[in-house]
Amino acid sequence: MSDILTKKTKRPELLLPASCPEVLRTAVMYGADAVYIGGDMYGLRAKAKNFSMPEMAESISYAHSKGVKVYVTANITAHNRDIEGIKEYFKELSCLKTVDGTDVKPDALIISDPGVMGLAKEFAPSIDIHVSTQANNVNYLTYRFWQAQGAKRVVSARELSIREIKEIRENIPDDLEIETFVHGAMCISYSGRCLLSNYFTGRDANLGACTHPCRWKYYVTEETRPGEYLPVFENDRGTYIFNSKDLCMIEHIPELVDAGIDSFKVEGRMKTALYVAAVARTYRMALDDYFTDPSLYSAHLDIYREEIAKCTYRQFTTGFFFDKPDKDAQIYDNNVYVKDYTYYGFASSIEDGYAVMEQKNKFLVGDTLEIMRPDGTNTSSQVLEIKNEDGEQMDSCPHAGQKIFVRFTEMPAPGEIIRGKV
Repeated sequence: MSDILTKKTKRPELLLPASCPEVLRTAVMYGADAVYIGGDMYGLRAKAKNFSMPEMAESISYAHSKGVKVYVTANITAHNRDIEGIKEYFKELSCLKTVDGTDVKPDALIISDPGVMGLAKEFAPSIDIHVSTQANNVNYLTYRFWQAQGAKRVVSARELSIREIKEIRENIPDDLEIETFVHGAMCISYSGRCLLSNYFTGRDANLGACTHPCRWKYYVTEETRPGEYLPVFENDRGTYIFNSKDLCMIEHIPELVDAGIDSFKVEGRMKTALYVAAVARTYRMALDDYFTDPSLYSAHLDIYREEIAKCTYRQFTTGFFFDKPDKDAQIYDNNVYVKDYTYYGFASSIEDGYAVMEQKNKFLVGDTLEIMRPDGTNTSSQVLEIKNEDGEQMDSCPHAGQKIFVRFTEMPAPGEIIRGKV
């Protein structure tokens, strides 16, 4: 494939997740073109912090002030008991107001259930509809079908190859957008439609309460008769037979662009601000470099690889993009993240020469930490002084969530992430 861009080549949107207002602001600051979030109900991340209606209104207003779009997930597989609540939810989303009375609304709703889509068209008709990957969108006829129902965008199933996505692009109208996951955790089940959590624990993944049994350890019992299938059980010995590596396509921006993908989506609505900042900044750099000059992108590949590895991950794979994953796409000996950097917090403001922070992990006076700049640079900075809210000097900050005042040799700007090598 040629790396020569044409004048008609469209720069794709960079779409990041956010679990709460704090992380949304981080995503915006570090390069997102759009952010997807969940409300208190009807998304598929019940364990994420998620957004109350007032938080959603203020966050959408903030993002729009920065030229960033916000999409709201409503992609559960709805039961009868959910329908009346969804109606009210969509009514509220269509008439959100900020504290000062400004009208705001999401730029789109992410939906998988056809019935829920009908409710969105009826009760939130002014909000665009994006069809979730949960709808198993694997061919261009499905894309055309969803457009005929009123969808502006369809999220491709993670089981598609680059070749298949490109073929879809060639067989759908130009105004129908393709959104594709390019980074983050992979699900062992087809497009995320998993029943294991519900079966084992009664918590339904398709209603947002997944317990992630794909990350559990299993073993095969020998207590069986000849000719029977061997049953599988969780135990303290055995293997992690469902534990996929994480998707990472930072080395393949040219192929993704050539396929005609309109939105590059990052998984992770339960991840930290450090994860969102690191992934957003790295893909932002890669996309900007590529659209400036493909040779610049090629020259900076080592930088992207180094930076993307500074957030938590489970080793990397290219998923289904180039071939069906084999045994090398799985991790069989553990379910832990690779974690080379620790998240210490961010500077919410600067007051009298001190960075005001909420402690995320312990650090000490004298430690050298690293400030992540949105422009792609990293600044080493030594901790000179820590004070608590009463102005008392502290040698360290041992209490998670504590408000602290920190003086550094190099000061962060408000909102900048502070991390340190493990």
